[in-house]
Amino acid sequence: MARLLSVNVGLPRDIEWEGKIVHTGIWKSPVQGRRFVRRINIEGDGQGDLAGHGGEHRAVFVYQIDSYRYWEKQLGRSDFTFGQFGENFTVDGLPDDEVCIGDRYRIGNALFEVTQPRVTCYRVGIRMNEPRMASLLVAHHRPGFYFRILEEGDVGSEDQIVKVADGPMHMTVAEADALLYLSGHSPDQLRRALNISALSPGWQTSFRAMLEKEEVGLSTGNAGLASTHEPPPAWPGFRQLRVSHINHESSSVLSFVLTPADGQALSPALPGQFVVLRLHPNESVSPLLRNYSLSGPQNADYYRVSIKRETNGAASTYLHTQVQRDDVLDVSAPRGTFTLLAADGPVVLLSAGVGATPVLAMLHSLAAESSQREVWWLYGARNSDDHPFDRESRDLLQRLQHGRCHIRYSQPLPADRLGANFDAPGRLDVAAIEKLGVPRTADFYLCGPTTFISDLTAGLVAWGVDAARVHAETFGPAGSMTPGVVGAPARPPHPPAAPGGLGPAVSFARSGLTVAWDKKFQSLLELAEACDVPVRWACRTGVCHTCETSLISGTVHYQFEPLQAAADGQILICCCQPNDELVVDL
Repeated sequence: MARLLSVNVGLPRDIEWEGKIVHTGIWKSPVQGRRFVRRINIEGDGQGDLAGHGGEHRAVFVYQIDSYRYWEKQLGRSDFTFGQFGENFTVDGLPDDEVCIGDRYRIGNALFEVTQPRVTCYRVGIRMNEPRMASLLVAHHRPGFYFRILEEGDVGSEDQIVKVADGPMHMTVAEADALLYLSGHSPDQLRRALNISALSPGWQTSFRAMLEKEEVGLSTGNAGLASTHEPPPAWPGFRQLRVSHINHESSSVLSFVLTPADGQALSPALPGQFVVLRLHPNESVSPLLRNYSLSGPQNADYYRVSIKRETNGAASTYLHTQVQRDDVLDVSAPRGTFTLLAADGPVVLLSAGVGATPVLAMLHSLAAESSQREVWWLYGARNSDDHPFDRESRDLLQRLQHGRCHIRYSQPLPADRLGANFDAPGRLDVAAIEKLGVPRTADFYLCGPTTFISDLTAGLVAWGVDAARVHAETFGPAGSMTPGVVGAPARPPHPPAAPGGLGPAVSFARSGLTVAWDKKFQSLLELAEACDVPVRWACRTGVCHTCETSLISGTVHYQFEPLQAAADGQILICCCQPNDELVVDL
């Protein structure tokens, strides 16, 4: 019979790691006597990152003494102590390839249920002094697993572990772990996993995303892990497109209509996607890279980008003052996940300023299909001089049976007529949206200045809109995710403190930064961190796909192959290095 060898607890603490301060509860130590186990924790225990660890479905982490012996042999070590792997329970028995999700066990006078395999992250590598440990745990099928507490009670070392119920689908911990993190799964396995009510909500969400991807025939990447699910780009790198027309949309916005220089048809973009322009205002310095949303209809003949001239904006000034009709520009394939989702319910296209561009493309799409959806076009500008696409948006709404429009000017001109140019003075906010009678059940698509998006996103959710129905596109670098790192004040992206790399140029397109690769960095992630480019990561070993990033141009190689390849057109920046000149969407 299985038994509990050690109960291990520890409270979070700050440690220094690679020049960062990390708040972590990975250090656990054995305790004497008995400890009370509550719904979300063991007495005296805590987790540093509750987004990834802890909570009702991850209350107790379990690891086996057999795996201790396995890793001692694999790593050539003999210095392990109970709690070495961050586990609360060190057990004799309960191997990952036999224990099933949903199995129930009584230990002491508490009742436990298996909910999911361990979530691997970089902190287990810190604790083990083995950076690749997160990857090794998955690759060797020894992740360990979590319990949730069905009945609270006390436990102690040497307690017997008595199995009282079998998991309903007999899916082992090792099988569930491989299903998420490794390739080679089947739709039937995913359906089986989704029939396990004990499986934690996060893993259910991942498996559901993977199954949906399988059912529509998408075969690359891992939809259950990647934070974005972007379709593969129509072409790698940059393609030359000719400026066929330049149109004035407002006092500060020009539209550039781009057609293929080689005469070959374009791939229609999804409504809401953007392209990257590579501009060469000065051949003696690095080119400028900028993301611009496509503002026109889905079309194989041309793309349209609409660009506001920004004060001190090098790229927008160049486009407004130097680029002329028939000039040729370097343009990436359309990219991005801020796209109009297929649905039947109401849709709200909510924007301000030049943020109208991606939602205008969505309005074109809805009008082209004569959508029967209730469509709200809500737009804010300072006045008529700064109001692009006025006539165009009104014409498109006329083609929609259930189209509605509301325009607000924050600083109307004396000539601006209420009821003609605009519908109300002031700014768009949730109070105005509620007063208009916009349904809370709509899908909301937001684009505009950062504060506009953040205020409206928070306001809509507080008003009762499901957060999953609020979709937003921001200009510039996306938000970072660095779990457990105690943040230093954010700084604008910059070259490394000690530049001197002799390798190929690496361009971070959203950050507007190009630097030379330096071989002292182990990965693109390390280079980005040295430049304070916002990044997202969790495992740092090619397991979790949190760092998956769009590759605009160039090629990379991996220091070690990730457990599952990134989607087409994407790379895992935590474990790759550039082969040649590189542009990434960071």
